Amino acid sequence: MRNETVKHCYLLFFFFLLLLSTFHSASCYRKPYTPHKPCKRFVFFYHDKLYMGKNSNLSNATSVAAANQTLLGNSQMGMLVIFSDPITSDRSLDSPHVAKATGFYFYDTKDTYNAWFAYTIIFNSSEYKGTINIMGADLMGVKTRDLSVVGGTGDFFMTRGIATFETDATEGFDYFRLKMDIKLYECY
Repeated sequence: MRNETVKHCYLLFFFFLLLLSTFHSASCYRKPYTPHKPCKRFVFFYHDKLYMGKNSNLSNATSVAAANQTLLGNSQMGMLVIFSDPITSDRSLDSPHVAKATGFYFYDTKDTYNAWFAYTIIFNSSEYKGTINIMGADLMGVKTRDLSVVGGTGDFFMTRGIATFETDATEGFDYFRLKMDIKLYECY
């Protein structure tokens, strides 16, 4: 009986050492996280022109009803917007496009305008090639809001960071412009 107890103690001890060495080796290879100093930073302007049945030659997004209208408020809850929008380096929609944003957002709150975004910024220029993937909640009533940068390809391979949105302009329900301050903290 005593030999089995000793055997179990040794087994538990070696299991604990194995577990400890695994955590130690995993932490040795992790890059240090410095939240105050991003490895890359961009400021872009995202332009969204929603198709509303009368501006088809100028629009770059369309909407569908993902759910029946709820009548729970005037917030467009359930509306899904699929887009392919230009990204510029300044506020003008007529400026040269530095990238394109493709993805979707949907209105997800019944009492105020809030949306949930999931999209990819696609770069194809002499300066950058690749993609940055962004997703998260856009709480439109807040001056600035942060969405997660969850990955990328090409020059932005497996990047992580924060995209800070700020509404820069709106023209009714047909057009809005967001200022995107993108800070990348993991760059490979």
